[in-house]
Amino acid sequence: MTIDALIVGLGNPGTQYERTRHNVGWMATAALAARHGLRFSSKRMQAELATGTVAGKSVVIAQPQTFMNDSGKSVGHLVRWYKVPLTALLVVYDDVDISFGALRLRPSGSHAGHKGLGDIVQQLGTNAIPRLRIGVGRPIGGGEALGHVLKPFALPERTVLTSDILPAAADAIEAWLTTADFDTAMQHVNGYRPPVMERP
Repeated sequence: MTIDALIVGLGNPGTQYERTRHNVGWMATAALAARHGLRFSSKRMQAELATGTVAGKSVVIAQPQTFMNDSGKSVGHLVRWYKVPLTALLVVYDDVDISFGALRLRPSGSHAGHKGLGDIVQQLGTNAIPRLRIGVGRPIGGGEALGHVLKPFALPERTVLTSDILPAAADAIEAWLTTADFDTAMQHVNGYRPPVMERP
């Protein structure tokens, strides 16, 4: 099967993780799939897959089921199975170093301590992996980042996440798909700011 793009949302399987900050990559890719009437109806290479057309492009949207820290095992197999160049791969994930709701599209870079992306980098042997980072912010008053990302979004966060941030993330993925020049896509995506909201 020949596809134009492989879009991967990172997260952890299990109902206890569904609403956590670490799963915002899954949330964004689910929002994209729902927008285009695609369902996660098949499984391959330890991932749930939604296959179809997004913005005129043939895509596979994947949600690895390996748990976050082993995401590369699934992604590496998927890249080889679909024979996609790395420029046609987009990884969507959470980032504590970005303010809540902000979006950052980049063509490459270090994993900056994110274990899921780090495993993908290790499996693919390169940092040149296009990625969309969705800011989840750091805990107010400090605290451990790991505990923070494994906690559910607070109700005020969930409200703006559903109404604004996830649709903007889906828009960002579509911009990456359809904009020929990556710099232009970055300018469009990275200028997004979520509505002002008091953090809980």
